[in-house]
Amino acid sequence: MTAARLAILHTVDGGDHLDVEAIHRGVCDRVGQVSLQAVYDSLNALQRGGLLRRIEPAGSPTRYETRVGDNHHHLVCRSCGRVTDVDCAVGHAPCLEPVSDAGYLVDEADVIYWGLCPPCRAETGSAQPHSAHA
Repeated sequence: MTAARLAILHTVDGGDHLDVEAIHRGVCDRVGQVSLQAVYDSLNALQRGGLLRRIEPAGSPTRYETRVGDNHHHLVCRSCGRVTDVDCAVGHAPCLEPVSDAGYLVDEADVIYWGLCPPCRAETGSAQPHSAHA
């Protein structure tokens, strides 16, 4: 594995759902100048190889994490964009079964929950979150 790819893995592992710009800065801090294109290429290769997971919240930058191989989902703050892991409600894949599978063999569901994180909620004075489990 190249020094740049190893630096990417260390940077992503030490961060919190980092976007490409943050990963690029972290890699350059670790190994010196690396092109942004090389970081993109390496992220794609590491993701295809199962070492990284790509998270693509609608309207937000793509983010990466090293938590792979389990069935978890994400909470995304509508205000600041913070991403937080949340374990699957049922503990196995897929968490959700479609009403109709249209002939597909469904083996995964990628769920993204949206709302306000605690700091943004406090800043806006938003009430306690609603919970079906409360």
